[in-house]
Amino acid sequence: MRAFLKGVAASVTALVMTAGAAWADPYAPYAGETLVVSFPAHPHFTAVMKVLPRFTEETGIEVEVDLLQYLKMREKQTLELTKSRGDYDLIAYVVFSKADYVYADQLENLAKYFMNPKLADPHYNADDLIDAYVSNISLVGGEKGYLPGPLASAYGIPFGSETSILGYRTDIFEKHGLTVPETYDDLLDLACRIPELEPGMGGLSSRAASGHHASHAFLLHLAPLGGRIFDEQWTPIVNNEAGVAAAEALKTIVGCGPEGAQTFGFAESGAAFLQGQTAMFLDTTVFAGQVNDPTKSKVAGLVGWAPHPMGVRRGSQTGGFGVAIPRNAENKEAAFLLMQWLTSPRVDKMIALAGGNPSRYSTHADPEVNETFPHMATFGEALKHADPDWRPIIPVWGKINADLGTALSKVLTEDLDIQEALDGVAERARATMDEAGYYTWQQ
Repeated sequence: MRAFLKGVAASVTALVMTAGAAWADPYAPYAGETLVVSFPAHPHFTAVMKVLPRFTEETGIEVEVDLLQYLKMREKQTLELTKSRGDYDLIAYVVFSKADYVYADQLENLAKYFMNPKLADPHYNADDLIDAYVSNISLVGGEKGYLPGPLASAYGIPFGSETSILGYRTDIFEKHGLTVPETYDDLLDLACRIPELEPGMGGLSSRAASGHHASHAFLLHLAPLGGRIFDEQWTPIVNNEAGVAAAEALKTIVGCGPEGAQTFGFAESGAAFLQGQTAMFLDTTVFAGQVNDPTKSKVAGLVGWAPHPMGVRRGSQTGGFGVAIPRNAENKEAAFLLMQWLTSPRVDKMIALAGGNPSRYSTHADPEVNETFPHMATFGEALKHADPDWRPIIPVWGKINADLGTALSKVLTEDLDIQEALDGVAERARATMDEAGYYTWQQ
């Protein structure tokens, strides 16, 4: 899983340890340089900003942060990466951007940096990075082009790992003697039983609004229920039995949810849970930071956490961000030092204690981190089941995903037949894949 980062980082350890005096201050050649980084306005990076000044204190390298709302950040990055010399030395990106940026040859392959004994920290411990996120955020060139494999290489490092997690109201569960759902049968049963037990309360908060919200919610269920968008030959199979089951699960959840659930995006779904309108919440771990904030939450101190329920297999989402060096960056070696520092075991823990989302197993298991955030150990266990292939990371996915979201919205709001809706998505997806050349080598 971590073949590239683990192998390269380990291979330079002995070489670096022989450098002797060079380790007196590996940052000295870059002191006084100013790095410009592109980060999103996001809870993880709010925590990062609290820790980032330490980098300058320790290294003498200045850092300027261009902090933008995600879509504006993505738009500006797209412009900057096409220039012969861009303004950014380091960028944060989501996994979709990995496919776009690498395919356009806009990111640095990290091999030469990890091979450089003057730059590579022998204590970096790449083996500690969460497997699924190295596969998801870092690797390109392996299986399917975006997963691990013999020829895969790393173009970024996970930085703020998220997975799907189940939040539940401990007071409601205790009041009615309910058991935390471990399977999808349990989850769907409780989603519709809770409104009967607690009139006026929805069972489970979910995204459902037309577009990427509906498709995201569907995909949350597709992987655990045994489904995929494509088979190994890129034939769309979203309309098979597992796909229909995932859509039926989403329809059940939304139907037993709070008033207006069909229109919920991530913000609305989260707000319903925070305001006590639902008894369960199934979505990204990044949401946990708001639950015990009394200025935002009416359920502070009343929420427990459990892994994403199991269908035919474990398969929670992989999300969050990575950091990468643009090909047109001006200060690439100093940018690598910042990337390595930010994602190191020591700083991963510092960011977690500041409220960020760690990307290392050791941080999730750390006693001090768990004393501050008791849910972190549960999140670490959930991350072991994160599925790096829960959605395809290919350049044409955006178009297919938008179509999927529109079709599912019609299922939820217009009662369009599920099989008919997914058959249409599969037919249009096949045409898109054909046009993009995915069937060129098939006989």
